[in-house]
Amino acid sequence: MAGTLVGGAFLSGFINVVFDRFLTTDAVNLVLGKKLGPDLVQRLKTALLGAEGLVADAEMKQFGNSSVRKWLDSLRDAVYCAEDLLDTVLAKAATQKELSSSWWSPSFFINRDRDDMVDKIEGVVTRIEDLGKQKDFLGLEKIPTGSSSWRTPSTSLVKGSVYGREDDQKALVQMLNDNNEHHLSVIAIVGIGGVGKTTLAQWVYNNKEFMKGFDLKAWVCVSEKFEVVETTRNVIKQLHGGSCSLDDFNSLQHTLKGELSNKKFFIVLDDVWSDDGDKWSNFMTPFQQNGNKGSIALLTTREENVVSAVRNCQPYFLRKLSEDYCWSVLAENASFPQSNGRAALEEIGRKIVKKCDGLPLAAETLGHLLRTKHDIEEWNKILMSHIWEFPVEKSKIIPALLISYFHLSPYLKRCFVYCALFPKDFQFEKDGLILLWIAEDLLPPPKRGESLEEVGSIFLAGDFYCNSEELGEEEEIRIQTRHLFVDLRRCSSKLYNSISKVESLRTLLLFGDFSSPNCNL
Repeated sequence: MAGTLVGGAFLSGFINVVFDRFLTTDAVNLVLGKKLGPDLVQRLKTALLGAEGLVADAEMKQFGNSSVRKWLDSLRDAVYCAEDLLDTVLAKAATQKELSSSWWSPSFFINRDRDDMVDKIEGVVTRIEDLGKQKDFLGLEKIPTGSSSWRTPSTSLVKGSVYGREDDQKALVQMLNDNNEHHLSVIAIVGIGGVGKTTLAQWVYNNKEFMKGFDLKAWVCVSEKFEVVETTRNVIKQLHGGSCSLDDFNSLQHTLKGELSNKKFFIVLDDVWSDDGDKWSNFMTPFQQNGNKGSIALLTTREENVVSAVRNCQPYFLRKLSEDYCWSVLAENASFPQSNGRAALEEIGRKIVKKCDGLPLAAETLGHLLRTKHDIEEWNKILMSHIWEFPVEKSKIIPALLISYFHLSPYLKRCFVYCALFPKDFQFEKDGLILLWIAEDLLPPPKRGESLEEVGSIFLAGDFYCNSEELGEEEEIRIQTRHLFVDLRRCSSKLYNSISKVESLRTLLLFGDFSSPNCNL
């Protein structure tokens, strides 16, 4: 399941990268000349753009639909073929350049396969076009970049009890009170997905003692796609407690300014992603020097860059919960001990909590999964399962984690997923990892005269992979695998045979040695 998730998420970024490289390089024209006519190039461009538009929807629907998953696999294979053809073209271009001054002209070498190359490109284009035509049958639709239609917006209502945040509650309230002399204070609760940022904001928003001095308050879920006009309209709706029929931005801003004038307000902007400083400057204009002293705009975000983008914004960093508090969250959602009160189950449950890694959202989700399970065997199954194996329709963990991945740029997606090739707890050496990225052509071309090493240094981690440790005894390596890690200590003859069938392998990392007693090659 992990490979499916990583491979599916990787594809959306990979199409963009292949599109950029294939359709902007002069090497294609240099090698193929007029054989690759403008019509074929335009067909490839249209096919890639059409497929890329469907991938975002397919990536989420694949979890409950095997046909969609197979569609993604076929599309991924076709795009890999396109990249392989591009690499061949670039290699021939380099050969032609190097041998241009040689007594042996490369034209014979190039002309000999030119027709064959064009036929292959034609075949790839047709494959991608045919896959695009299947969208209606599969129920796929184009989703705008950054859309979060599959995510439930947050509200100001607190769900259940809040555990382990007493110190954070006191510290945040103190931070808010310390800014009472300013007309507007902007505070951002910053933390990773699922750590409880929204829950903490909900607690403050519903704290009667703290809210006593405020004249107005509003809660708006912004999410990934920050539209200044729409968000302004939503703030007005919240303040009015009703609808807003205004459409033009000028009227909306004047209306909001009038609503906030000479009032002490508390506005929550939940789930913020945009670090566009210009957008934030436009959006915040009605709030500036307009309300009474002590007015507050409270943001929640995963991105530290948001703090820098919003003028005079102060961060409050929210850390992970302790295991004891995570257990409290899990126990409440699993109805423990009311209906699941056996001591043996608590022992297993506390081990399950270690999977949560301090994230209350994970503890809540696992608790829901355990709520209807009453025997040791069922709890042990959850304990032994990988987090990605939990049913997506019953789990908020996968969307919560994947949304961070989907938000990355195409090139950063490639680099990030590449790191999944390495074994768990592997310690990366920064310079060595950057050189691997360069060797695999994963980094974007420099734009301001930097070296590729400098470009790589600003990336965090990351390509479609297969790790032999994750394969079951009866599983084989997929034929389109590009990057493969093999632990020779556990490499069977069946695994070795499946490696020999892989057609487009680019990276092979071998761990251990051939003399290992379990290496049956």
